[in-house]
Parts: sequence; C-alpha cells; structure tokens
Amino acid sequence: MPDADAAAAPHEDWLQLINTPGLGPRRMLQLIAAFGSPGNALAAPAAEWRRAGIDLQVDAAARQARAAGVQADQVWLDADPGHQLLCLDDPDYPPLLAELPDPPPVLYLNGDPGLLRTPQVGVVGSREATPQGERLASEFARELAGAGLTITSGLARGIDGAAHAGALAAPRGRTIAVVATGPDRIYPAQHRRLAHRIADHGLVVSLWPTGTRPLARNFPQRNRVISGLSLATLVVEAALKSGSLITARLAAEQGRQVYAVPGSVLSPASRGCHRLIRDGAQLVESAEEILDDLADWLGIAPDAPRAATESAPDPLDPEQERVLQAMGFDPVALETLRERTKLTIEQLSSMLVLLELNGRVAALDHGRYQRLDAGSPES
Repeated sequence: MPDADAAAAPHEDWLQLINTPGLGPRRMLQLIAAFGSPGNALAAPAAEWRRAGIDLQVDAAARQARAAGVQADQVWLDADPGHQLLCLDDPDYPPLLAELPDPPPVLYLNGDPGLLRTPQVGVVGSREATPQGERLASEFARELAGAGLTITSGLARGIDGAAHAGALAAPRGRTIAVVATGPDRIYPAQHRRLAHRIADHGLVVSLWPTGTRPLARNFPQRNRVISGLSLATLVVEAALKSGSLITARLAAEQGRQVYAVPGSVLSPASRGCHRLIRDGAQLVESAEEILDDLADWLGIAPDAPRAATESAPDPLDPEQERVLQAMGFDPVALETLRERTKLTIEQLSSMLVLLELNGRVAALDHGRYQRLDAGSPES
C-alpha cells in the first residue's frame, strides 16, 4: 500500500498514470512506492523514473494518448452515477484485495461499490460447460447468495454466466462480475443483458481504462482479482488446461480456501476439478458444506437450519424414473437408452421431451441426453 502522503491524491493523477502507454498496473505501483503518490510520480523527470527502475520515455505521442484516455475515462465516469473510480489509497478499497502483494491500483466500478466489502465466494469454471455443470453452478450460487454471500465471477460463458444468474435469482442475491475489458465494453457480447442486470443489482468491476479490448494477457489478472476479493473459490467444472485452475491456484497462494465439485471420471470437464481435489482442494457436493465451512465469517452456527431456496421437483411416474435411472449421469445416446430400457424410440422420445420440460434432462448435440437432477437418495 502507498504511504499516507498518497491519501490526498486526486483521481485525475491516478487516471493519468493508468492511461500512460507502456506503464501498466505493476509498474504504476512501483512508481507510487518510489515517489509516495501519483502526483509526485507524474511530476518526476524521466531520469528519476529510471532511478526508480522504470525506463519509460513519455514522449509527445504518449502524452497525447494519455490525455485522450483520461478524457474518455472522465466521460464514462460522468455518464452515470453508478460509474465510479476506486483507487488504492481510498479507505473503501476492499481489504482482502489490498492484502495482495501488488493489488490493482484502480478499480472502475459500475453498480453498488459497497459489495466489495461484503463476504464473497468466487464461482468459476469452464466456458464449455455441460448443462449439468451450468445447473450446478446456478444452484450453488443461488443457495450461497440466499445465505448472504456475494457471488463473484468473471462474466464468461458457461459456469461464470450461470453463477451470476443463479445469484441474481436468490432473494436479495448479489453478484460481482470482474471483467477483462475496459468498463465500457462487455465481453462476451451474448452477456450484454446479464451485465446490465449485474450493474443494476450488483457490481461490475474493471481494472483497465475505457476502450480496453479483451486481450489474452488481461484474463489471468482478472482471475487474480476474483480470487483476491473472495474468502474462497469454488470450481464447478474445469478441463485440465483451464483458466479456472489458474484462479484456484491463485486463491491457494493467497491463503484462501478452494472448493471443487467432483464429476464423472469420463468427462473432460471434470478432470480439472479432480486434479484440484488431489492437490488439496476441498471436495464439496452441496452449498451447505461451504456455508458450514464459512460459518464463522457469516456469523451463523454450523449445521444451523436454513430456508430452502426452491421447492422439491414434481414426482415422476415409474417409467420416467426408470429412464432417469438408465441414463446415469453421463451423456448418453438415444439408442443406448433404448437398449437399456427396452422401450421404443417413440416412447423414449416422448418421455425425454417431458423430462426436458421439467428440467430433469438436457438435450445435447449428436442426439445425446444428460440427466440434470441429483437423483433420490435411493437411486
């Protein structure tokens, strides 16, 4: 953290530094540590920057680009009361994030900044999530949000989007989206409506100036902030080469708890979670286990009764139950189901349509189906 002399630094000084071409957040922190404040760093000549370990020539073109960036940021900040800039020297800067060795120097906010100081759980996972994975992420997030936790994720396709939507579905549920673009851009575009809902009922956080595109190098930094804001990180589905594993590793390095949901040994989407569990992540099968583990933070007694977040599903007739039992929990082809159940294709198709409408089954590509519900204790 910068020293007390930085506490009075106006936002424009922070904006000038973050918009300086070639500087970046880490070198920006290095300058503030050397000179005590953004204003002092801006006033120092290039020779003093070099003595501080920053060999960067801010020429006329760079100054022009910086001025344009600051102006664009200011236009965005003035456009809506929900648009705010939170700097590292601000007393409202989230304390868990400030514990990191090099916390983001500025946060661009759209929504309720008070959520940054609430207890959070990061929920992350595969962009290419299975229907069952998305349902699990949504259910975990809804139950955790209903118990008072803020759900933090990255607005990506798949698990991230399902987690945000699940949190918003809970009564008074809140969620934070940490994005890998500037605050004026939404990526992926398919989550535009979701991002607006989050800004209205939660918070969107960016580390980068307006106009910043979704560059590959930004995503690991985004992941680091998700884990840095959170008491714990839950991974629902992840392949072996997945950004979610980076988030989990960062959470562990930051001294935070890591949870992982196990899955089928046949599913590539579960292999990352299984590796995390082998490496020491806590295996969880329900949101209740996480709530019990974090009970001290939430001020509740472990195993205390909690209100159910949704009603029990409608009972199935025996034939539908038989089809579900025959499906198991891995994707299965219609022809395989016919062989297992000895029903006709017409009978199976009819029952699968009803099961899909009831949210018990999802239709996949190539004529395959996957069971979504967890099954009864007897199954």
